[in-house]
Amino acid sequence: MTRTASAPSILIVGASRGIGLGLVREYLSRGWRVIATERKPSPESALGRLAQESAGALRVEAIDIDQPEQIAALSERLQGTSLDVLLVNAGVIDSPRLPIGEVGTEEFVRLMLTNALSPLRVIEALAEWVKPRGSIAAMSSGLGSIAGNTDGGSELYRASKAALNMLLRSYSARAGGERTVLALMPGWVRTDMGGPDAAISVEESAKGLADTIARQEGSRGTVFVDYRNTPIAW
Repeated sequence: MTRTASAPSILIVGASRGIGLGLVREYLSRGWRVIATERKPSPESALGRLAQESAGALRVEAIDIDQPEQIAALSERLQGTSLDVLLVNAGVIDSPRLPIGEVGTEEFVRLMLTNALSPLRVIEALAEWVKPRGSIAAMSSGLGSIAGNTDGGSELYRASKAALNMLLRSYSARAGGERTVLALMPGWVRTDMGGPDAAISVEESAKGLADTIARQEGSRGTVFVDYRNTPIAW
């Protein structure tokens, strides 16, 4: 598909594999211009090979979102960029069976940093490149719903995604403006994190997420929805 200077653009932070890589493929198939990040870009990586096949529609940037100096450097490299969508796809997981009282301090910090603090640092630093009526999104999880936690389990992961949701709402309330702010639930997806028994494919999730972002364009405040655009209780 031919891209033009007027084609919409998206920055996907965390796109080396899984849902992030699936979203890159989905948006390229829709004719978007895509900027995608991985920690260590390589022509031999899946993202690198996709960039070589994209006829210039895909640009790959390096960033480890847990390193603030790398976030600042990426913002500098984006000077003059105009984004329709900024999507932060980041997430790590711990043992789902480990009760919070047995979680070590280092593990607690690791999940809270990567799943909650770092995504908001990215959003704070890169939001200036998003169009005034554009969308800002972060990959959350249904496990981050406090109202929906009736079964327990995955205690630290749940807490980290609930923290992400709260920080997104705080950011939206503080920033104001016309941008849509989304907490997205991708579904239980067959990825390294979701496992082989997960209910849906990467392709199905990516298509649904892209459709949901499009449908939510222009929403006010912060919206928590899944890949089918179904609202999730906070």
